Amino acid sequence: MQIRKFSSDRVAAPIGGYAQVCEVSGAQRMVFVSGQIPQPLTGEVPQDFDAQCRLAWRNVEAQLATVDMTLANLVKVTTYLSDRKYRVPNRAIRAEVLGNNEPALTVIIAGIMDENWLLEIEAVAMA
Repeated sequence: MQIRKFSSDRVAAPIGGYAQVCEVSGAQRMVFVSGQIPQPLTGEVPQDFDAQCRLAWRNVEAQLATVDMTLANLVKVTTYLSDRKYRVPNRAIRAEVLGNNEPALTVIIAGIMDENWLLEIEAVAMA
């Protein structure tokens, strides 16, 4: 499988480590990861955003591992934030977690189902 990333020179450049377009060729499997919440098996939701964000990413990673994929297989990520004030730490933690991987990305400010959750992350991966 090959993932190529593009960005039109007719639109503003992306800010914060993501691709405007991801072209996937040679893929045999496509996986849709439901929104992952910042809740561990114990059920205790961390209070601060950074801990919740890292936990939600660990949950995405765990779901991918169940189908023999990793974060490197991500081609599209949608993050739902409960408040705009989390956009900068969200970007920083996403960069920390994904490193050089830059999937297509959307961030939406939305009411989250459980008011204890400060974010939710859903994803599409291919292999």
